[in-house]
Amino acid sequence: MVSALYAVLGALLLIKFSFDVVRMRLQYRVSYGDGGFSELQNAIRVHGNAVEYIPVALLLLLLMEMNGAETWMVHVCGLLLIAGRLMHAYGFHHRLISWRRSGMSATWSSLILMVLANLWYMPWELVFSLH
Repeated sequence: MVSALYAVLGALLLIKFSFDVVRMRLQYRVSYGDGGFSELQNAIRVHGNAVEYIPVALLLLLLMEMNGAETWMVHVCGLLLIAGRLMHAYGFHHRLISWRRSGMSATWSSLILMVLANLWYMPWELVFSLH
């Protein structure tokens, strides 16, 4: 399954972002919240934003593949998702709004494409079956 590749990449991103938060917490000796440190606030939001988008996107990607979407479509959506998350994180860390905006645009584009692909490839005869 092609979507497994993007599930692994998404999980690695989440792990990396989580480690960034833990590293900052240790550095600033903050157990709860952000302690008022902007660098820790940024790390928390990068991780939180990824947690908000990656799981649902991976679910859509898997369902899209299971519904019979073309392999190249799964790759396009998966690459767009991962690239979007990386661009967003880069822009957040470096305070580059254009990178954040591009990252969110790529993420939203991948989500919209996956929703449309799932609607197109959905086995409608099973959805509306009474059996």
